[in-house]
Amino acid sequence: MAKLAITGGKPVRRKPFPAWPVYSKEEARALMKVLRSRSWGGYPFPNTHANAFAAKFAKAHGAKYGIALANGTVAIEVALKAIGIKPGDEVLVPAYTWEGTVGPILLLNAVPVFVDVDRDTYCLDARLIEQALTPKTRAILPVHLAMNFADLDEILRMARSRNLAVIEDCAHAHGGKWRDKGAGASGDFGCFSFQSSKLITSGEGGAVITSNLEFYERAQSYVNCGRASITDQFRNRLIGFNYRITEFQAAVLEVQLARLPKQAKTRQANMDYFEKRLRGTPGLAFLKRDERTTRLAAYQYVFKYLPGYFGGVPRAAFLGALEMEGIPCDGLFYEPVFPALSGGRTAPLDLKTAYRCPVSERAAYEESVWLPHHIFLGTRKDTDDIVNAVLKVCENISELRNLKHPAIERKGMNRAERPRIEKRQW
Repeated sequence: MAKLAITGGKPVRRKPFPAWPVYSKEEARALMKVLRSRSWGGYPFPNTHANAFAAKFAKAHGAKYGIALANGTVAIEVALKAIGIKPGDEVLVPAYTWEGTVGPILLLNAVPVFVDVDRDTYCLDARLIEQALTPKTRAILPVHLAMNFADLDEILRMARSRNLAVIEDCAHAHGGKWRDKGAGASGDFGCFSFQSSKLITSGEGGAVITSNLEFYERAQSYVNCGRASITDQFRNRLIGFNYRITEFQAAVLEVQLARLPKQAKTRQANMDYFEKRLRGTPGLAFLKRDERTTRLAAYQYVFKYLPGYFGGVPRAAFLGALEMEGIPCDGLFYEPVFPALSGGRTAPLDLKTAYRCPVSERAAYEESVWLPHHIFLGTRKDTDDIVNAVLKVCENISELRNLKHPAIERKGMNRAERPRIEKRQW
């Protein structure tokens, strides 16, 4: 008799998890205040709520200056421009990340140089930096991923010894701390996203933080159509664009920022309990937590599924079964970026030969399991359901061998392919 829901058994859970984003009357009041003000946009720059939020956000992370802007990808573009990246310059990036980390480099006609990630953290492997450096290297762009920080000690040591800039991609790290210093405040810039899935959100939006006044002034000008910055001490005159955030978004973010510490405490407690219950489960492995991370940013929870232990049953089957038990999950959340670049060719350029990144490939295509942060905002019973579903699938993995099912097929596809199967009739 079938036990797994995907093969006809009863699912562990039918009840929805806490919805995301979370909002309350506070967001509604903030939005109505902006509506009544009739000052809705990003001009005059920085407008009232955008200025207040940026200052609070920078201070919360230990930086002197902050700018709220259109989105996280734009944040990286602005930071790259502000540090002076030019066509042909090389920027070191982890191979395992979102396209938005690399897109801005290409937009500036600079060159992304892909570095594999550490198998214990899925963050850029600082031990591989030196062999990736060339005379054209101008910056390192580490990504803090899956509740881990890249090794900022080693990255900053290498960067400072070679006069390289460091831009931290902190899209997963709101509120996190490395050696008691906030995410984004150790490098020259920290870049954040407030897209719908992030720990604080206004639907879209982003921010850059820095403690370098000249960089701050340049970034302001790039965001504000090339206009002179507010302080204008360095008198930079440059071409900029309208990357401003709206007052509606900034007002929502002020409320979201105030709510973050309490939510973070709930998430971390439930994630710690989840990991404690599952540790020692054959076939599962967990990322290491660096003791230099003094405050976790409890974003997507990531653990490893080891198909070799389960007789080669692919991760897609595990994920499909877990989803049918009522647990939202993903595997191809991120894919190695380098195979997607084409350089104008009719077929993608195979950069795997030049950039061999086996850890990134294994994480993306074989082993990483991503659980969204909002499912850890519930009760201990909710977390027990997640654990029980994982254990149930592991214990009955033989039911998945050679099983054909739309949930499995969907979990084996990249994001671009998924709408095709999700629209099929089964």
